[in-house]
Amino acid sequence: MPLLTVSAGDASHLFTQTCQAVTQRGREIAPRGLSTVEVLGAELVLSSPRSRFVDVAPVRVLNPAFAAAEALWILSGSDDDWIFAFNERLRRFADHGRLQGAYGPRLRRWRGKVDQLDAVRRRLLADPATRQAVITLFDPAQDFSGYRDVPCTLGYRFALREGALHMFTSMRSQDAWLGLPYDVFTFTILHELLAGWLDADLGEYHHLVDSLHLYEQHVDAVADLRQWPHRQPSMAPLAVPWTDFDAMLAQVIAGEPVGHHGWDDFAVVLASYRRWKQRDHDAAQALIETSSGPLATALRRWYLLLQNNPEAVAAAPATPLGRSEVVA
Repeated sequence: MPLLTVSAGDASHLFTQTCQAVTQRGREIAPRGLSTVEVLGAELVLSSPRSRFVDVAPVRVLNPAFAAAEALWILSGSDDDWIFAFNERLRRFADHGRLQGAYGPRLRRWRGKVDQLDAVRRRLLADPATRQAVITLFDPAQDFSGYRDVPCTLGYRFALREGALHMFTSMRSQDAWLGLPYDVFTFTILHELLAGWLDADLGEYHHLVDSLHLYEQHVDAVADLRQWPHRQPSMAPLAVPWTDFDAMLAQVIAGEPVGHHGWDDFAVVLASYRRWKQRDHDAAQALIETSSGPLATALRRWYLLLQNNPEAVAAAPATPLGRSEVVA
């Protein structure tokens, strides 16, 4: 069975080509009784990881507030329940009030002890040619315990070659329609940050998937996707010193600007969406009205979608760790 390989310069093209390839080459299978079309074995390559935001409106529109919140939640090492404000459907996968498969604690404090992100950073600084720059997310002791939430991501690997940092993500399972856009968004931020801490160029991002699939209800929508004639723009650089990283994340999560163009886009989007969730729609829209950041721009479109067609958003099924948007 040949491996499916898809390469693109930006996430929108990568998403479009991947979904089309799954419909063309996939086979029907129904894990847990849910009908899917599946390709077994895929490598998706993004050559410009900062072109990370999938924007193929009107067919597939992301909730940028959830994309930003999930990335910050993971990078900060959190499993706190504030993420539910950005995706209420996640609650159904919680045990004891927490998502037991949350990536953040595994990334930043594995078994309460190891900050894997810092360990990999230090390993690459000490030996740029190392093959041991590995972050593990799947934990057999935890994930075979019967919790509702089991990570789809097995781990990350990094290789610094000829001055460029390349990233490899391993997935046991990937929903191409709901999950892929959000995963690529978050994981390439991690990729970019680590490259910055190493003073390295940003190399290719590789997304390796065992079961790459589409649920039956999304197959017809794939036919409406079109190849976009122009490459999607890159997001603003997110490089920040390691010593400032955690304090900066806390400030951005609180919705407070930090004086950094890229991260301030995250902060204003989180602050705006919290007001939207409090039903103060005028204040939410006013916060982002003059912002030119790509996330704020996308959030303005998301608010229009909520106002004009909330049923379409509500129809999106939830899957573990979200990967589906929430209606306000």
